[in-house]
Amino acid sequence: MTEPPLKRRIGLGLLTAYGVGVMVGAGIYVLVGAVAADAGIWAPLAFVVAGLIAAPTALSYAEFSTRLPEAAGEAAYVGTGLNSRALALLVGLAVVSAGTISAGAVLRGGVGYLTGIVAIDPVWAMVGLGVALMLVAVAGVLESLALAAVFTAIELGGLLLVIWAGLGAEASPDWAMPMAPVWSGIGLGGILAFFAFIGFEDIVNMAEEVEDPERTLPRAILISLVITSLLYGLVALAAVRAVPLEQLGGSRSPLALVWQTARGGDAAFLSAIAVFAALNGILAQIVMAARVLYGLGGRYPALGRFHHAHPRFGTPVLATVLVGAAVILCALYVRLETLAGTTSSILLAVFALVNAALIVQKRREPEARFRVPMAVPVVGLVLSLAALAVAVKGMT
Repeated sequence: MTEPPLKRRIGLGLLTAYGVGVMVGAGIYVLVGAVAADAGIWAPLAFVVAGLIAAPTALSYAEFSTRLPEAAGEAAYVGTGLNSRALALLVGLAVVSAGTISAGAVLRGGVGYLTGIVAIDPVWAMVGLGVALMLVAVAGVLESLALAAVFTAIELGGLLLVIWAGLGAEASPDWAMPMAPVWSGIGLGGILAFFAFIGFEDIVNMAEEVEDPERTLPRAILISLVITSLLYGLVALAAVRAVPLEQLGGSRSPLALVWQTARGGDAAFLSAIAVFAALNGILAQIVMAARVLYGLGGRYPALGRFHHAHPRFGTPVLATVLVGAAVILCALYVRLETLAGTTSSILLAVFALVNAALIVQKRREPEARFRVPMAVPVVGLVLSLAALAVAVKGMT
């Protein structure tokens, strides 16, 4: 009996919104304070560093997405480029783990905002929101991405309000008398800020549900990365300009603090927007990780039970439920900084392997529908390895 395929229902607009939403929802509402604690007023530069680390790898993903438009994106790229089924399986499982851990981090951070505006037990909030988003992901990819697009519009509105408030506020003492940059702090802040760029790589794992994937995937990757890079730089600038660094670094709701410092009054509405941002990031990561498990199931018989699409919903139900449950457990039992740092380290290792695989693949088969110069994956490989070394050193 032939398994029903995933349904191709996604175009460029929804896919780009998905990419922007998962990146913005993956940490900017939560991590600005933590990045400022490492990089000081140079936090915007830390986000620039993170974007520069991500850019060449994003271009490598864009080329590979036209060569191998499959649900198990990175696993397919590494397996084909480096000719290793074992390494491909390891990469695929690493991506599932990173997506799950990332969603757990965002769920924990989002509940931090939620408890600031609603009297609710954090444990029940994490469980309830996690289960609800898992059910949405089961219901259908179009439904999931349409809801994610609504969340994205809401969270972008919140970020624009923070930028407006922070840039128009009276400068904090730290901003008025800046200290010289400490490059080790900027580097560590950049690695942590890199967590907020997680998401462009998730786009490729939607390949089997995208219309005209060879054309749509690379465009969505590049557009979403440009949009989020501009937003992150402006948000970080607004935050460190308006709020003293000690307060910003110690806040669980840093962007709400920016609004309160700059405009006064209650920032509950901004905390509510941050909750929507978190929901978006969690939903997007659950959807992505489930698709990678689905793709791996088609390649490896031991994981074959996950290669099943529900005949009515057209989604990988078993994979989605497993990922959703793991997300809830991560949120309940692991610290935010640990989750973010672990995710960044895993993905930097995967990025290094994807860039190495593209170098080999371009030498083997130069032609592709979308091509980047050989220098792009080479630079991506070097930057990913350098950032991984900094990340590992910072965690030890």
